[in-house]
Amino acid sequence: MGIRFLASAAAAALLLHTLATVTPATAQTAAQHTALASDSNFIQTTMSLGLLHVKLAKLAQQKGSSEVVRDFGKQILTDYSKINEQLAAAAKQAAYPHPVLLRQHQQTFDRFNTMGRSSFDQDYMAEMVSRHGETAALFVAEAKGGKVQSLKQLATTLLPDVQRYQSLAAQAAGSVGADVTASASGER
Repeated sequence: MGIRFLASAAAAALLLHTLATVTPATAQTAAQHTALASDSNFIQTTMSLGLLHVKLAKLAQQKGSSEVVRDFGKQILTDYSKINEQLAAAAKQAAYPHPVLLRQHQQTFDRFNTMGRSSFDQDYMAEMVSRHGETAALFVAEAKGGKVQSLKQLATTLLPDVQRYQSLAAQAAGSVGADVTASASGER
């Protein structure tokens, strides 16, 4: 009977030891997954926003009544096409999927695509102020807290450009009389 008790006690001790050593590793893995989920959200959202910027910029060139809006659209089209290439390359290097337009961004595009020319300029520029604010916030967060080094470096490198587009959007919005108070606070 003493041998059975010792064998069960030994098995229990082995089981407890195994659980004790697996738990920290599991906790570490969970923390890594959480950190990588943040990087995944950054790349997925910024790539979708980049695609949205390009699609809306094309619309701005077609539907824009003001030269300011058409010029802004032209610059965004050119610059974001390059940014999107860099984001796609970084995503590929970090083994993230190919960029796609997220549902909420597709809905925004659809709204502008069916919009008439009369209200396009003001609505487009208000949207650009809001979306560039959103984009800049994503780049700031990734530059400060990203775990995938290549994405963190890219966010740090591109952040000044994104902030410049945010400023340019605000200037252009002012010149066409767009109400950016609602869009800047996140209301749509």
